[in-house]
Amino acid sequence: MTADPPARAAGPADATTTDEQIGLLVGGTEVARYVLDPALDARHGPRPYLHPVSTLGGTVVTDALPADHVWHLGASLAVQDVNGTNLWGGRTYVRDVGYTWRDDHGRIAHVRWSERAADRLAHRLEWRDPHGAVLLTEHRQLTAVALTGAVPLTSEGPSGGDPSGDGPSTADPSDGASAWRLEVDYTLSAPARQDVRLGSPATNGRPGGAGYGGFFWRAVSAAPASVFSATATGEEAVNGSAQPWVALCGTGPDGGAYTLVFTGLGDGDRWFTRTAMYPGVGVAFAFDEPVTVAAGTDRRGRHAVVVADGTLNRAQAAALANTAR
Repeated sequence: MTADPPARAAGPADATTTDEQIGLLVGGTEVARYVLDPALDARHGPRPYLHPVSTLGGTVVTDALPADHVWHLGASLAVQDVNGTNLWGGRTYVRDVGYTWRDDHGRIAHVRWSERAADRLAHRLEWRDPHGAVLLTEHRQLTAVALTGAVPLTSEGPSGGDPSGDGPSTADPSDGASAWRLEVDYTLSAPARQDVRLGSPATNGRPGGAGYGGFFWRAVSAAPASVFSATATGEEAVNGSAQPWVALCGTGPDGGAYTLVFTGLGDGDRWFTRTAMYPGVGVAFAFDEPVTVAAGTDRRGRHAVVVADGTLNRAQAAALANTAR
């Protein structure tokens, strides 16, 4: 049985939260809301996040504050070990002990805007430790892109509804599939005189491919979700891989089928995938080994997620992945 987390008093940062939400639009249609400064318990890893994110057809494809992992917040950047500070939320994995509630939770906080447009948001953030000291500064840009060329979508994939099958090549831009692309660009900057170590439960001793932490998308699915890449199918085969793209197929709360196609691994990054316990895909910064952002240097990332109505097969997912390159 899991022990209750320790009580923690609200600090100054908790008192300034606003829960402000900003919409992202594609051609006049709102496809995502950005929760800028959520008023959350510190143990949930307060940070800006996207939720709900929807297909152009209106099917919601993210989850936030789910009962199984309350600290999962839609689509966000989050790392469990940043120089010893938990910026993911939940219990911290401690070597030779396991998951433990600790008073080590920080906050990723909005500082100021550099751009606010209907289809693009850009701002400066600070990754702070439990005492408010700045661990990393970040510049982040989120862009919603209309896909003028797309692939026709099917209600089910080939081979008895298995979307991971190849099927016929159907990448025809003239058919105008219902899909758009989210682009996530960021630069993480270390202080001039301080190296910053990024770790994960895996680098702190947890077995079983639990190298999560980085850009993470908590999906929602009313039916069992499926995940596949260019050459692999299923959670165990895709998790920890470095394939060019990964696709997750699910069913939204409204019963609508959807597919998410992720691209943009950086050097040393790996895919983190889950479908059995919950549906989710992440770009893991420290899947096997900790990563250091050296003092005075930057870590840059650029990821793209195609959000499509319907269930794509492997050939269709590959075609949409290519639109992000």
